[in-house]
Amino acid sequence: MKTNNRPWWHFWECSCGYVDSSENARQKILEAAFNEIHRVGFQAASIQNIVKEAGLTKGALYHHFPNKLALGYAVVDEIIQPLVEFHWITPLKEGDNPIDALISSIMMGGEQMTMEDIMSGCPMNNLAQEMSSIDEGFRTRTEGLYNAWRSAIEEALEQGKQKQQVKLDVNTEQFAIVFVATLEGCLGMAKSSQSMDLLMSCGEGLISLLEGLRGDKK
Repeated sequence: MKTNNRPWWHFWECSCGYVDSSENARQKILEAAFNEIHRVGFQAASIQNIVKEAGLTKGALYHHFPNKLALGYAVVDEIIQPLVEFHWITPLKEGDNPIDALISSIMMGGEQMTMEDIMSGCPMNNLAQEMSSIDEGFRTRTEGLYNAWRSAIEEALEQGKQKQQVKLDVNTEQFAIVFVATLEGCLGMAKSSQSMDLLMSCGEGLISLLEGLRGDKK
């Protein structure tokens, strides 16, 4: 995807195989909706702001999405899910060593993260915190993404055990839960404190935990 006119997402952007938005009105709407929701949350998101950023009309938006809720669900399914897959799950599936893959993803995030990213927070966690208690559709979608992420970590670590890359006594299910919860907590604290240093320190702590999981083969 192109990065033109994207002031609000840097780390949260990925090349996930989308059609060029200049040729696709629906994709323009999705990306504008993502930006608006990421800035202000779903409930405060303005349809007027979304169509203005997309350079389209409300009629064009409602042609593709029957209502705001359907648009929000599509943002999770078609924007946020590929981001999670791209940054966290695919590296585990394609990497030879799960510990190296996780460390690489953390380090890449640290290199790409900007203060704008920190101040706007993790889009998935933002939506989970805002909407899970009030809308089942958002809750099941965000939990599905978290479950896929945790499962990918657990599966990769189990495969690492077979290759002697991961200690045999590691409880991979528990570690996957701790990893995701810690990383999301790091992002939440960094957003609250608006501190890059806090986020980097938390990332270093996670890397230390990962190093402690290594087996005989590195």
